[in-house]
Amino acid sequence: MGNESLGNTMQFLTFTLDGEVFALEIDRVREVMDFTAVTKVPRTPDYMRGVINLRGLVVPVVDLRLKLGMSRTEKSVNTCIIITEVMVDGETQVIGAMADSVQEVLDLEPAQIEPPPRIGTHLNTDFLKGMGKHNDQFVIILDMDRSFSAEDLALEATACDEPKQVVNH
Repeated sequence: MGNESLGNTMQFLTFTLDGEVFALEIDRVREVMDFTAVTKVPRTPDYMRGVINLRGLVVPVVDLRLKLGMSRTEKSVNTCIIITEVMVDGETQVIGAMADSVQEVLDLEPAQIEPPPRIGTHLNTDFLKGMGKHNDQFVIILDMDRSFSAEDLALEATACDEPKQVVNH
């Protein structure tokens, strides 16, 4: 209850995945871009859709729906890539996270955020920061740092370190 008295409003970028509303802390979001061509990298997990060139930076693109155990994201007019920062071993990694659509920037007070639910011992909810309440609707707040293990991002970094040149034959 101590946090409620501080009144520190937090801002989140909300987006949809399979009809549910999710959110990321706005200070972790670099930009939102329209879905673009993604170069598939061999021998990467299914949720790793490939890489994009973001102003000269090779950025891995992750299908958040697949990463969270949902069906694969199908490209639509609203599909976008949220360029976000993830902390791994004290280092900032930039990744692109595919979303069905981006909604809005939302202000939430600490009193509007509940801790993640405990759903038995067999289901891991460590990737959740909490459940926000907005207009009688739940907003699932993701903890991007916990959504990806060091091994996940190491795989992505390794994939991105492979040949960056395209050789046309």
